[in-house]
Amino acid sequence: QVQLVESGGGLVQPGGSLRLTCAALGLVFDDNTMAWYRQVPGKQRESVAEITNLEVSKYADAVRDRFSISRDNAKNTVYLQMNSLKPEDTAVYYCNLQMRMGGRTFEYWGQGAQVTVST
Repeated sequence: QVQLVESGGGLVQPGGSLRLTCAALGLVFDDNTMAWYRQVPGKQRESVAEITNLEVSKYADAVRDRFSISRDNAKNTVYLQMNSLKPEDTAVYYCNLQMRMGGRTFEYWGQGAQVTVST
């Protein structure tokens, strides 16, 4: 079993920055992808960014050039650096881990971190 522990959410003014951290506790297979999703009330959860164990990353168009995802494989930790934040970035941000072993995929979610961008 794997537990994802998130930290770093909060309130920030438009144009400000925040960094989210997610640590995976437990046995993490080498072949994995860590990602960040976000969700606002009444809408579906959407992908923000993801990064593989080989550090190949992808971003949603809405955050490209403002957000940066990175990871520390030794610590099984993923980071999301969010710059130039906009009110529309307000959401609960969830960490996601997908691990692959023997043809099977195992998926885990963090508890969520509230990010509020407002004056």
